[in-house]
Amino acid sequence: MAYGATAGIGVFLLFGLVTGLIPNPLYVRMVPRTPVDYLFLTSTALLAGAYTAQRLATERVEPGLEGDDTSGEDRLAFGGLVGGFLAVSCPICNVVLLALFSSSAVMTYVDPLRPVFGALSAVLLVGLIYVRHGRACPTCDV
Repeated sequence: MAYGATAGIGVFLLFGLVTGLIPNPLYVRMVPRTPVDYLFLTSTALLAGAYTAQRLATERVEPGLEGDDTSGEDRLAFGGLVGGFLAVSCPICNVVLLALFSSSAVMTYVDPLRPVFGALSAVLLVGLIYVRHGRACPTCDV
């Protein structure tokens, strides 16, 4: 549980500082902060912490699953984190997006999709946690 809390707090601080949602002197956010940004930051951090705690707890409880390949689940979790980061990041300040598109294209097409990225990220992480719970607890009614 401590590892899950540490992961959640780490994601919150890392994403918050890098995206400028947590004000800091090293980074100035070009797009105004909204309550939705904070909602997605918090939900992504909480779900990352829950996934980490669940994954570590099931590894300890189920030692016979050493041959079980969880790399696909880890990739999905990473994808959920990337989606959460895109949902809270400043589109103008995102160097990768600016390298692929112009700033006007980013603001026209990517900025309106940020809430969609956040919702998909949350759905992906919740679904992953739900599926892992059903597999880790075969006697539970899932």
